[in-house]
Amino acid sequence: MAITKVLITVKTYPSLSAKYGELVCTAGFLENGSWIRLYPIPFRKLKYEEKYKKYQWIELDIVKNNKDFRPESFRPATIDTPITLLNTLDTKGNWYKRKQIALRNVHTDIKALISDAHNKDICTSLAVFRPAKVLDFKIEKVSSEWDKKKIDQLKALNDQGNLFEMEELPFEVVEKLPYKFSYVIEDENGVSSTMMIEDWEIGQLYRNTLAAAEGNEAIAVQKVKEKYFDFFALKRDLHLYLGTTKAFHYRSKNPFMIIGTFTPDKEIQTSLF
Repeated sequence: MAITKVLITVKTYPSLSAKYGELVCTAGFLENGSWIRLYPIPFRKLKYEEKYKKYQWIELDIVKNNKDFRPESFRPATIDTPITLLNTLDTKGNWYKRKQIALRNVHTDIKALISDAHNKDICTSLAVFRPAKVLDFKIEKVSSEWDKKKIDQLKALNDQGNLFEMEELPFEVVEKLPYKFSYVIEDENGVSSTMMIEDWEIGQLYRNTLAAAEGNEAIAVQKVKEKYFDFFALKRDLHLYLGTTKAFHYRSKNPFMIIGTFTPDKEIQTSLF
C-alpha cells in the first residue's frame, strides 16, 4: 500500500510474543472510514517522536500481513519503517470530527456481525458496535504473573537483540493485569453477550488507581467500574470497538473482544411540539 495515512483509535494492553517481545496491537481507520490493523508494533520501544496517541493521524509505509488471513491486517513494511505523526482530532462539537471517521459503519446486531466474521468471503475482524443496553460490568480475578516460559523466551530474545529494537533504553516487561474486565451487553434484538475488554486504557486506569490507593485492589477495581459502567455505560453514548484474535477468529462462537470505547455525550432529543 506504500505510504498510508491512518487514524489511530485502538491500542490494546501489551502482550508477550516469543518472536518479537512485548507487542501492542494497534488499529484505526483509513481516510475512507475502513478499518486497518497494524501488527506487530513494539510501541514502548518506538522513538519518542514516533509514539502516537489515540485519535492522531499517522503516516507510514505498510504492506499486507501475509501471515494473517484477516483482511484488515497489515504491518510496517520493514523493521525500521519510520512513523510520521500528524494532527490529532479533538472532541469539539461532541466529538464531531471523530464521528465523521469512526461512525460510518456502526453495527447493532451481534449475530449478524458474528456471521460476517465467520463468513470466509467477508471475514470481518474489526467493527464498531453500539449496544442497545449494557447489563453488567464483570470483574474476575486472574493470575498476576506472566507465563514463565514466555518470559524466558522474551529474555533470551532481548539478549540476542530484538528484531524490532529501535533504541538503547532499558526495556522492562509491563505488569500483567491481575483482573479481567468484561461488559455484558444486549443488542437491538435483545441478544446478550459477555465480552472481555482488552483496551490499553482500562489497564492503565487500573494501574494508576492502584498506585493512588496505595496498593488497595478493591478500591482500584471499584474506580474502574465507576468509569466503565457508571459513567461510560450509563451516562455516555457508548460505542464499542470490537476485534477478533487470529487464533480464535473461526473457532470461537463469538470471536470478538472489546478493544476500545467511543464515548461522546448522549445526544439530547428535542421535540418540535
